[in-house]
Amino acid sequence: MSNVIKLHLFVLVSPAGIGLSTRKVALRLKHRKVIEKISEVYVIKTLSTFKNYALSFRINEEFDEYTKGLDGRHCKSVVTWEGNRMVCTQKGEKKNRGWAHWIEDDKLHLELYCEGQICKQVFKQVA
Repeated sequence: MSNVIKLHLFVLVSPAGIGLSTRKVALRLKHRKVIEKISEVYVIKTLSTFKNYALSFRINEEFDEYTKGLDGRHCKSVVTWEGNRMVCTQKGEKKNRGWAHWIEDDKLHLELYCEGQICKQVFKQVA
């Protein structure tokens, strides 16, 4: 899936503790998302020409997450299903932090949130 819309990314990454130069680069990138399920393990890959990040997890199981390819944080994370949304809650240095993925109108939606700020991204499927 390829990124088609980025809303409020600049606002979100500031409270998230990401530097100005990284924020400027992130605004210009076209990310790709790959989501796979292998047995009981989900793998979400965020790919770009700047940085790549892969996250593996089991639903409803807390895990240690290191966001090395993104913003370099260590946190405790748990991913659950809330209706048709895959929701991740992250516990770490910032409050009310996490994300949600869901599919609507043949597009993958992503909301990232941190301390009251929300970033919305929409991805369309590519061949």
